[in-house]
Amino acid sequence: MYIISGHSSVVERLVANEKVEGSTPFARSKIMNDLLNKKCIPCEGGVTPFDISEIHLYQKKVDGWDVKKDEKNVYYLEKKFSFKNFLESQKFINLVGKISEDEGHHPDITFGWGYAKIHITTHAIEGLSENDFILAAKIDKEVSV
Repeated sequence: MYIISGHSSVVERLVANEKVEGSTPFARSKIMNDLLNKKCIPCEGGVTPFDISEIHLYQKKVDGWDVKKDEKNVYYLEKKFSFKNFLESQKFINLVGKISEDEGHHPDITFGWGYAKIHITTHAIEGLSENDFILAAKIDKEVSV
């Protein structure tokens, strides 16, 4: 499995070696707000998934989401969340379900006592699109509330 962590050396070098939009917490917050103001657009395929450079640009717009590649070389976003107990995990998952329905974009979810793991990709294009990052930003907003 290939992992591009939110704190990977590649991303750290990009931020350290050049002025990259979203490289400061304030800029990242402003950019995340841009994603929060967008709506997922239904995807039936026929669209090219993001390449690695587009993925890196968008990864800077969300906080703590890892980019991974599965056995079929399909990129996806993944983030683990921790909670005090099962009911908090379930409450969070219910919020994620509502956001997902509102956006018409549905992640894979694993959860249990004190944890939840969200896995986001655009299945129709077998890769990542702006929709995935919009959904990630909206999920993060719920955690920060």
